[in-house]
Amino acid sequence: MSKPRMPYPSDVTDDEWAFLAPYLALVKEDSPQRVHSLRAVFNAMRWLVRTGAQWRFMPHEFPPWPVVYQQARRWLEAGVFEHIAHDLREVARVAQGRDEPPSATILDARVIQSTPESGARAGYDGGKRRKGSKVHVAIDTLGHLLALKVTPANEQERAQVSDLCVAVQEATDQAIEVAYVDQGYTGENAEEAAAEQGVELRVVKLPYAKKGFVLLPRRWVVERTFAWLGRSRRLARDYERLAEVLAGWHWVAMVTLLLKYTPIVVQSS
Repeated sequence: MSKPRMPYPSDVTDDEWAFLAPYLALVKEDSPQRVHSLRAVFNAMRWLVRTGAQWRFMPHEFPPWPVVYQQARRWLEAGVFEHIAHDLREVARVAQGRDEPPSATILDARVIQSTPESGARAGYDGGKRRKGSKVHVAIDTLGHLLALKVTPANEQERAQVSDLCVAVQEATDQAIEVAYVDQGYTGENAEEAAAEQGVELRVVKLPYAKKGFVLLPRRWVVERTFAWLGRSRRLARDYERLAEVLAGWHWVAMVTLLLKYTPIVVQSS
């Protein structure tokens, strides 16, 4: 008689699964072609993102890694994690007394070191002196993801303003009025690209007499978001052959964070 599997810290709770299941069930749970539990597959995927392990080193108590990989790619391609993150973000904002759609966003980017798997599409960022992929994000003032784009590290931040502004306006029903950015976004082209989407670009500059660490208004929130996401070790380096998979793992990590800190959602579902 086999013993029941001991849960991992990354496993979803019953309340979390009750909320997530309608999003993840692309076909019925009792469909004849389904062999493995969707919950078990999702638990395996969350374990992988959190620990940063290789697919073929996935513990045997999970479904076979090809099954988990194939289902994960279906979910990522369907954009289900973006939908979950947006719904959770709205509930989290209401729970904190904020309006559902934010009126302001913060734009920034970070470089993730490349690996042999991702090296073919990597670029070199001269400023940060790193080769890899650059993850461009737009967040609300609470630190929740609104939009995300992955490029080679040599791509400029200001060149992504148009795509990010289009994405955040789509995610918020055209509610964004202001975008806070650092000095890497300066220039007329960036301002015009934002203005075309009805967004005012505001540059938050460093003090001239800087001594040590300086907490910049609004801008510090995005650094905290990067720190949150960095706790998922799959995002510590770029292990993905495809940029869209790297972007998808960021949404999975954000969903995990929002589920943890938005208990009102899972308790009422």
